[in-house]
Amino acid sequence: MTPYAVETIGLGKTFRKKKNLRQILRRPFLPGEPVKALNRVDLRVTRGEIFGLLGPNGAGKTTLIKILSSLILPTEGRALVDSADCSHGAAARQRLGLVTSDERSFYWRLTGIENLRFFGRLHGLPADALRGRIQMLLERVDLNDVAEKAFSTYSSGMRQRLALARALLHDPPVLLLDEPTRSLDPVAARSLRRFVKHELNGRDGKTVLLATHNLREAEVLCERIAILAKGRVLAVDTPENIRRFGLPEDTYRLEIQGEVPEGRPEIRVLGPAEEGAAQDGAVRVELTLRDGERLGDALSFLMQAGGRILSCDRIEPDLEEAFERIIADGPDAGSRTAEGDDSSGEGAWAS
Repeated sequence: MTPYAVETIGLGKTFRKKKNLRQILRRPFLPGEPVKALNRVDLRVTRGEIFGLLGPNGAGKTTLIKILSSLILPTEGRALVDSADCSHGAAARQRLGLVTSDERSFYWRLTGIENLRFFGRLHGLPADALRGRIQMLLERVDLNDVAEKAFSTYSSGMRQRLALARALLHDPPVLLLDEPTRSLDPVAARSLRRFVKHELNGRDGKTVLLATHNLREAEVLCERIAILAKGRVLAVDTPENIRRFGLPEDTYRLEIQGEVPEGRPEIRVLGPAEEGAAQDGAVRVELTLRDGERLGDALSFLMQAGGRILSCDRIEPDLEEAFERIIADGPDAGSRTAEGDDSSGEGAWAS
């Protein structure tokens, strides 16, 4: 059995742009301009892993989720969920549960328990087994007290918990979460993240593929993350390694009054010091230690050159800044490799 719960091989998806009225009248039979939503995406998600998909709007995250959910077909390549080909539909759908932030997929006039009963029968679950399964899931997501109330009366947090219960009805080994906390308040979002991490992944051992814009959420939940932009995978690695992308090992930010030596690329003047600095005329400087250089030696060099050091703080790796650097580098991000096994996609920059 393959060790991968989710695998994509050269996956591509091309859509056709909708034509405006003028284009339709002038060339009614000419198809719309092609747009690549996914461009030869190769990903491997290990069983039992929480894996994150990050990227700006239009990066292709939702398209990838829809292909894995068998909602749309790829133009090229293959997508597998628990070894089942997603192009075959039913087999793959039985192996995954989908949770989105789209509340329109529920029937608002039905109660929570009626919604679960309806979707359970769509999965082909027998009535007797379904009854016990629904009761157990309502207890797990803490919705027993409102199970007989109409879905329209639920808060955003309740709706997302019911969406999780629906995804778990047929007990799938893989969960696809598409922006699950987008409409939630901080307390509800934190509660949902704890449930995913400790209950679904930690206790039940389910594989979770999370598509999110929330960098903090990905950092807290995910063992590895992939960064997508314009349909391409730019990087796949642990959050710790992603944070260090493009950032030298030891970088410091200083405030210096006086002379700053020129001609050394590892010393970069950023601009005037922040308002309220202790001395007038101070500037902010970014200092990167050269191989084998100690911080004390670098500071001594700056002081000997005529500078007075007012403050010195080490720059800690930041996922948001790394995300911006990777997106800015685009396909060139693949030329930088991190530690890991390139053949499996673990700890490797995409190429």
